[in-house]
Amino acid sequence: MAKEPITQYGYEKLCAELKDLKENQRPNIVKEIDIARGHGDLKENAEYHAAKEKQLFIEARINDLSSLLANAQIIDPSVLNHDKVSFGSSVKILNLDSEKTFSYTIVGSIESDPSKGLISFGSPIAKSLIGKSVGDEVSIVLPNGENDFEILEIYYKPIEF
Repeated sequence: MAKEPITQYGYEKLCAELKDLKENQRPNIVKEIDIARGHGDLKENAEYHAAKEKQLFIEARINDLSSLLANAQIIDPSVLNHDKVSFGSSVKILNLDSEKTFSYTIVGSIESDPSKGLISFGSPIAKSLIGKSVGDEVSIVLPNGENDFEILEIYYKPIEF
């Protein structure tokens, strides 16, 4: 499996989630299953079945996170040159039609969260921006059609929890 680029922030966030699953949620669900098992007939025990389902979800998430972390390649964007848009760059763009500005930080797909302005390097927006400089105009195909943007600013801003 190919290495997946990730920032230190994203790596630490996934490690914290994995730790919580292993040290808190997994032991708690085992207790819930034991309590539910004590309520009698397992065939008609909704609490037991809900707890077992939650246990399956927790175990699947632990496996997913373990795999993601094993294949993660931590990249430190602070040492990269941000003259042009690259992994870890924060970018401010202007929609030339609506005159609205947007700010994004390009991160690994594992850690993307568009609601926080963190977009995957594999997203259509990031793919269109990578390699471009301040002042460049780019056309990006979005769900509402093709939009033209101008790159106003490229900078590095550390991502924090």
